[in-house]
Amino acid sequence: MAGPQLDDFDRKLLALLQEDARLTNNDLSARIHLSPSQCSRRRQRLEEEGLIRGYRAHLDREKLGFSLVSMVSVTLATHNRDNARRFAELVSRLPEVQEAHALTGEMDYVLKVVTPGLKALSEFVNAVLLPHDSVQHVKTAIVLETLKEAGSLPVASS
Repeated sequence: MAGPQLDDFDRKLLALLQEDARLTNNDLSARIHLSPSQCSRRRQRLEEEGLIRGYRAHLDREKLGFSLVSMVSVTLATHNRDNARRFAELVSRLPEVQEAHALTGEMDYVLKVVTPGLKALSEFVNAVLLPHDSVQHVKTAIVLETLKEAGSLPVASS
């Protein structure tokens, strides 16, 4: 499947909006050397094509009291479509889960989980994950230090 047809202006616009989604079309115009109306049309097209899925504020996790980041590996009790669906539904309802990935190999899923501390992590694992019908085994690893945490994609022109 071929990727979208993006020119250098589109890539620059996407890169700038990843850095600061509050940029106006006038701001973008000055930085990528297109008119504000051209920037507006390009932004609208990129939104309509689904390349820009939305805009959000990047909150400070620690200042908001979520000082503990954990990677939680989950093995399902049985491997069938219904069990996987029930686990996906559970995960989608849990605000502590920042990311959830299905894996190949020993574990079925890895979750990135944020909590205020160890007690909250323990309650999350023991009261939410382990009692769920779809879950057989949970293994946690606490993040000691985050070396890189990027929410942006490498779209800048080459």
